[in-house]
Formats: sequence, C-alpha cells, structure tokens
Amino acid sequence: MEELKKEPLTAVMVSVNILIFFIVDFTGGSENTAHMLECGAAYTPLILEEGEWYRLFTAMFLHFGMAHLANNMLVLFVLGGRLERTVGRIRFLLIYLLGGFAGNVLSLILDIGRYESAVSAGASGAVFAVTGALVYVVLLHRGRVEDLSVRQILIMAVLSLYMGFTGTGVDNAAHVGGLLGGFLITALVYHPRKMWKEVP
Repeated sequence: MEELKKEPLTAVMVSVNILIFFIVDFTGGSENTAHMLECGAAYTPLILEEGEWYRLFTAMFLHFGMAHLANNMLVLFVLGGRLERTVGRIRFLLIYLLGGFAGNVLSLILDIGRYESAVSAGASGAVFAVTGALVYVVLLHRGRVEDLSVRQILIMAVLSLYMGFTGTGVDNAAHVGGLLGGFLITALVYHPRKMWKEVP
C-alpha cells in the first residue's frame, strides 16, 4: 500500500487499462477487430478520411487479448513507478499521455500511402515513452536512478524494440515514436533544480 501511495498515477493508469480491457472483452471481445474499431482502435482511413482523430488517444487504452494487456501493464507497473517517483505525478502523466500520442502519430504518418492499413491499439507507445523518459532521467542523474543504470535501461529498450521488429503484428512505429517522444518530452519538462546546485 505504501508503494501505491508513492506512485498513485501509475496505479491509476494500470487500473484504467485493465478496467477498459474487461469492458471491451465482455461487450464484444478484445480480439474482435470490428468491435475494437467500435471502441476506438486506430485505423488510418477512419482517422484521415472521417476525421476521427480521437482514435490516436483512445487506442492507447485498448488491447488485443489478455497477453497483450499483461505484457504492457507489467512493464508499466515496474518502470512507471520509478519514473513517477523521480519526475513527479503531473510530469509522469504528461510523459505517458503525450508520449503515447506521439507514438500513434508517427505510426499514422508512416501508414499513409500503404496499400493496406492495419487496425492498431495498445499502451505500448505510452510504455515506450516511459522507457524513453527513464533513459533521459538516468543520463541526467549521472548514470543511475534508484536501481536502474544507463546500461540496464538501454538494454531493456533495445531488447524491447528488437522483439517488436522480429515479431509479427507489432506496431513498431508506435514503439519508436513513443520512445523518442518520451525522451524529448522529459527533456522539456524535467529540470530538477537541486542538480544544478551541485555544480561548483
């Protein structure tokens, strides 16, 4: 309980994703593509031709099946808490939401002009934004935050990207966009004063 008090927004994000998953699953199936579209999954023709831009946001809270949800929420729970404790609640929320949005935007841009667009959903862009944010934070904190080092977080990011690129049905553009977005957003919003006081 003490840990949840220290990072309440991480717990909220995990809970919201889980709650939405079960609502979607019980009302039509989380692996039913048509139902996922009805619930707000991202699909380039609907976004561009019908102006349904909200899908770039709602898709972050939808998951195709339990395994998809479990993988994303496990990483979010482990890394999100560390990031929230370090940068604070508001910055964490901004990084999570804007970073995930950035991932979906890059996915949309790269999808334009393809012969056939895929339906996309998942919090992985936001989770990669958290990872990108931690890369920046660890570098800023001279190589370590809590029990994470630069090497550990970079290895984690590279392995996650590698698994995505070698797998099938993975929106790698959202992963890369989220990672870069999280790094850049954190660089803009996170400037701890105490660090500058240490410089002679």
